[in-house]
Amino acid sequence: MAKKKCGEAATEKCCGMKLQPLGDRVVVRRDEAEAQTAGGLYLPETAKDKPARGVVVSIGDGRVLENGERSQFTVKEGDRVLFLSYAGEDFKFGEDEFLLMRESDILAIIS
Repeated sequence: MAKKKCGEAATEKCCGMKLQPLGDRVVVRRDEAEAQTAGGLYLPETAKDKPARGVVVSIGDGRVLENGERSQFTVKEGDRVLFLSYAGEDFKFGEDEFLLMRESDILAIIS
């Protein structure tokens, strides 16, 4: 049986729940780890490195600035991003695993 994936947008629901981060936080779906090395060896689950790349699934409403306005995000939903290896907090939402991190933990947008 195929695993059901949650929606790619913050407005979509997953398993009857809505996911909307607060402030300057971003929800990222991490890319899958490579199962095979360049030499053709298959890696067990415990030996795989967690990729530092993923797709932005949802963004918050921005950090509150000193003047009371909200900051604008550089990233948007659907952007492929490169982030710090140990950035964010892993969590499960429905059947899927995500990372919750601050926008400042994102290093680059991949085009």
